[in-house]
Amino acid sequence: MTILLTVIGIALFAVGLLISIAWHELGHLSTAKLFGIRVPQYMVGFGPTIWSRHKGETEYGIKAIPAGGYIRMIGMFPPGDDGRIESRSTSPFRSMIEDARSAAFEELKPGDENRLFYTRKPWKRVIVMFAGPFMNLVLAVAIFLGVAMAYGFATQTTEVAGVQKCVISQSEDRDTCKKGDPVSPAQAAGLKVGDKIVAFNGEPVADWTTLSNHIRETIGPAAITVERDGKQQVLKATLAKNLVVRKDADGEPVPEDFVEAGYLGFAARTEILPLSFTDSVDRMGDMLENGVESIVALPSKIPDLWNATFSDGERKADSPVGVVGAARISGEVLNLDVPTQSIIATFMMLLAGFNLSLFLFNMLPLLPLDGGHIAGAVWESVRRNIAKVFRRPDPGPFDVAKLMPVAYVVAGIFICFTLLVLVADIVNPVKIS
Repeated sequence: MTILLTVIGIALFAVGLLISIAWHELGHLSTAKLFGIRVPQYMVGFGPTIWSRHKGETEYGIKAIPAGGYIRMIGMFPPGDDGRIESRSTSPFRSMIEDARSAAFEELKPGDENRLFYTRKPWKRVIVMFAGPFMNLVLAVAIFLGVAMAYGFATQTTEVAGVQKCVISQSEDRDTCKKGDPVSPAQAAGLKVGDKIVAFNGEPVADWTTLSNHIRETIGPAAITVERDGKQQVLKATLAKNLVVRKDADGEPVPEDFVEAGYLGFAARTEILPLSFTDSVDRMGDMLENGVESIVALPSKIPDLWNATFSDGERKADSPVGVVGAARISGEVLNLDVPTQSIIATFMMLLAGFNLSLFLFNMLPLLPLDGGHIAGAVWESVRRNIAKVFRRPDPGPFDVAKLMPVAYVVAGIFICFTLLVLVADIVNPVKIS
């Protein structure tokens, strides 16, 4: 059964991956056609074509390797300075430029002169190239908001799940009391499992964040109102000073960073609670911010990834994960001993995270990514407007083809990184708990 569920999980992720890629390319396709650009091909996947069908002027198809996709637009690059589409050069870098320019004009037909990508205004080209990543962002947001509002996330409540018997510094790696440890304030006050704290020093508390902040800010006597067996009663506690984990600006704990604060000594019960629309949007914003930080931090994680792959290094939980690793995690998700709703929510969040990563990665201003073409169109608009202001001749389209040698270098780096992640996902995969 475990193997079967794993295979099903991997298959479901492959389907989700194909849908995400098709959705991305649909953004490019629809906007290109909207602006009159001819699109000969719309393909999901790479490698040999396993199915295709012509509809109108476009061939729609699925290829064997579900690791990406593309649409082919006529005239991605302008002709060379001499006005020629094809020319030959003995320079390898020049040949790269000329090959890219030639490929951009393959299948050029009579009447296509006014349907070329490079002839569209820069703002239209920006829309066409941005539409693909934007579709992934839309899908990520839709999935995330759906899960957050319909199902929810694990949330700490004000109900007591456990009472610590003594005061132990959170910087110590132990949870067993030693002789001489003082009795915890919660234990001394008579707090019990199942109590729901409804007020702190007479001020109502409806959520864990508010209660936690009150506790941290208080050292000394405090009145704690609890609901027990349907009745409210006030417990008197004397909060101790203790080393506790520091919280960041978002209220999230910072590992291995401790501060002195008030301490009561109990564990809060965790429940799956749906979020409001506002809280869901805030949480989505945090997810987007974390995604940006992860992209920025990607180069710094390569040494640890290398050690985890070719040495005895630990594969960290925040280590980069590729398609194979994500598929493997999907298989593990279906084997979790949790309610079916939790499995579905976890799988959907994995798909949302994948689409968010596609959006952020493709927005990097580097060729051959969508962000590189966007940067080229923006730069063309800037220099044309500058020329207009200073009454200089129109410099014409920005020749992105001249950046193809750089694009090949970037693509080579991406391929090497992808292979490293692939090997790591096989020999030392990230696992869920």
